[in-house]
Amino acid sequence: MQMSGDAARAPRLVAWEATRACDLACVHCRAVAHPVPDPRQLSTDEAFRLVDDMAGFQQPVILIITGGDPLKREDVFEVAARATRAGLRVVMSPSGTHVTPATVSRLKAAGVQRISVSLDGSTAELHDGFRQVPGAFAAATESLTYAREGGLPFQINTTVTQHNRHDLASMLQRAVELGALTWDVFMLVPTGRGRVQMEITPEAYEETLHFVYEASQTAPIQVKMTCAPHYKRLQLQERKRQGGGPEGAARGHPAHGFARGCMAGYGFCFVSHIGEVGGCGYLPLLAGSVRQGSLVEIYRESSLFRTLRDPDLLQGRCGVCEYRVLCGGCRARALGASANYLEEEPFCTYQPKSRIAREPIEIGPLLAQTSPHEERAEAAPPRHTIPPVL
Repeated sequence: MQMSGDAARAPRLVAWEATRACDLACVHCRAVAHPVPDPRQLSTDEAFRLVDDMAGFQQPVILIITGGDPLKREDVFEVAARATRAGLRVVMSPSGTHVTPATVSRLKAAGVQRISVSLDGSTAELHDGFRQVPGAFAAATESLTYAREGGLPFQINTTVTQHNRHDLASMLQRAVELGALTWDVFMLVPTGRGRVQMEITPEAYEETLHFVYEASQTAPIQVKMTCAPHYKRLQLQERKRQGGGPEGAARGHPAHGFARGCMAGYGFCFVSHIGEVGGCGYLPLLAGSVRQGSLVEIYRESSLFRTLRDPDLLQGRCGVCEYRVLCGGCRARALGASANYLEEEPFCTYQPKSRIAREPIEIGPLLAQTSPHEERAEAAPPRHTIPPVL
């Protein structure tokens, strides 16, 4: 059953890794960033062609400029302005070490609608230990103060690992105190510097999903999850338990719109600093290169993306799960655990109702649904990772 609809024709989000240069050395960095830019990264003219190509989707596209630290790329404001003029909605994910009042003004002038900064602990001890740079917490919180005072909306991203799972409630409180519009909880995908040993257990993973869901019901800001595809399953289960059902999916907190859990190649794609295109930044499988072809054609026609969009190709528990269309399981974790990106999601504890029947639950309307809050408040991913979606 090949996916149909707009998501097969155009992504909702394109994440462009503008550079891998960064002054931090985060222990979970997908990009394995270094202070010095890679000389192979896309030139200014190539970046201009990329954003012009994105406009060719002829549908609203959100460009997430990430890294590394995109502010270490001198022409990033020019590229952002070009993307804005091309009709893209532009967000950015700086590291939080180079944001000043002047930077905020330049970002706004270039049309950047929101930034995201990662805080992986509510205290300097937790965050700096994770980022491996003393003073990183102070720099990040100061950057957010400049953004708030300068009128630039921002969100805070937190990646859950063994080091900070106990700190999530305090981290939410910190995000509220700092003035974030959104707290986005990312579940670790062990790639780059990230290691499986940093990952929490599948049982703790499920408990984290429940914590975030409960927080999203009561917090004064938007609370959401990324790189946690089975959160979609839990959301629907909770709505059914509370008597809401699919028809009531839009009720409650405005963060609770639905898109597919794993958006790799289906509503989302990633362009690396050297122009390589993949389903997401964690999935090291290439669909093509923007130096050799059109992003529009790659997204619509590449065999990798067409495969990622077909839930009937999933294997293991994911292949027989009634939530497979809504969730999809993390293809990057599957690849890391089994060397097969179509295998089952290794960090999901859910046991499908039937190991034989493959009929999915009725969630077609939910996949197409986006809440009004989501439409006006798109999120940039953590600067060390790529797959983000409201």
